[in-house]
Amino acid sequence: MEHHRSYNASSSSSSSHHLQTGPRSVSSQRSIASVPSLNSQSRHQQENKDHPSTTYHRCLTTLKGHTSYTSCLALSGNFLYTGSSDREIRSWNRTVLRSELDPENSISNIALSGKGAVKFIVAQSDKLFSAHQDHKIRAWKISNHESDQQEYTHLATLPTLTDRASKILIPKNHVQIRRHKKCTWVHHVDTVSALALSKDETLLYSVSWDRTVKIWRTKDFTCLESVSNAHDDAINAVAVSRDGYLYTGSADKRIKVWKKGEGEKKHSLVDTLEKHNSGVNALALSSDEGVLYSGASDRSILVWEKDEEEDGKMALVGALRGHTMSILCLAVVRDLVCSGSADRTIRIWRGVEKEYSCLAVLEGHRGAVKCIAAAIDPCDSSEASILVYSGSLDCDIKMWQIVVPVS
Repeated sequence: MEHHRSYNASSSSSSSHHLQTGPRSVSSQRSIASVPSLNSQSRHQQENKDHPSTTYHRCLTTLKGHTSYTSCLALSGNFLYTGSSDREIRSWNRTVLRSELDPENSISNIALSGKGAVKFIVAQSDKLFSAHQDHKIRAWKISNHESDQQEYTHLATLPTLTDRASKILIPKNHVQIRRHKKCTWVHHVDTVSALALSKDETLLYSVSWDRTVKIWRTKDFTCLESVSNAHDDAINAVAVSRDGYLYTGSADKRIKVWKKGEGEKKHSLVDTLEKHNSGVNALALSSDEGVLYSGASDRSILVWEKDEEEDGKMALVGALRGHTMSILCLAVVRDLVCSGSADRTIRIWRGVEKEYSCLAVLEGHRGAVKCIAAAIDPCDSSEASILVYSGSLDCDIKMWQIVVPVS
């Protein structure tokens, strides 16, 4: 089953046909021979031999309920949110899951409107935003109840009717999407593939297979800006830093860095990172945001560090290798990087002074690992225990415990 768009030489055209095609294959491409590996397999094997108990991991539980593949995960407070290709979002009470009681007690279901799969979820304290294959973003109000279940009220579908109406009568607000069709610039016209919230949660960033980036105000859901033709092909991933840098990863093999300067109205391109051999599927920032990790169909995770001398510029440090198929998702917690792959495994990496070790390989999914989320285990005061949640094309969601001594 296909779920990201990956680069195809014939797809970089700006023709109108591009927007109407379905997702292309994420089959693995050749790895990047010219980029040095940051992880040494022999060194890691020696470390495990010398310190066999350094890292402990186990699958705590497998959550079942979705009838179609799990396409996205998000964590917020005591709840895990999962979205699937059958247009459904579920919430799971993490406290109940961690206590190893019946996981069914923690489920709340939402039957979503729309014509396509849920592609991405981000959560605020009282709101949930979901991105969909039907080109829309939906906002939900979260209400807590005494039973620790949650109820959801549909607040808006973005772009809102008010936003569309305010733009429709002014010709300059219309953009050409096909030879004989125009729409206002606030519309996405293909699958909305990923979302990100600014650190103060006042802005929502969305990227799409229509090659645009849009910025929305979370207070009233107004679209503030659209970056047209941000890439030459579908955009699959987005990340945003505390200081306002925006990172987008695309099927055109590139990662682009954007920033809106003080007093400026629009984001401008700061840097273009070009080392991947195939479509970029996932992005994640380190906890201190000094490092960007990018995963692609070339089976490698590239590690980029901020250039201290040039504002916004990134320097390639090297690659993390070990997965045998496409990298589909990334998550960072503490000093650990978690990667999920089409090879059905999850790998846990730790970097020390630009040398990385693969601490664990989590096996058990029967399909490609499509999405991943990670957090410090609230039941462990030492912060040595990490909880990793993974969703797969096998329709299961797994919760893993990883115990790694704090460095």
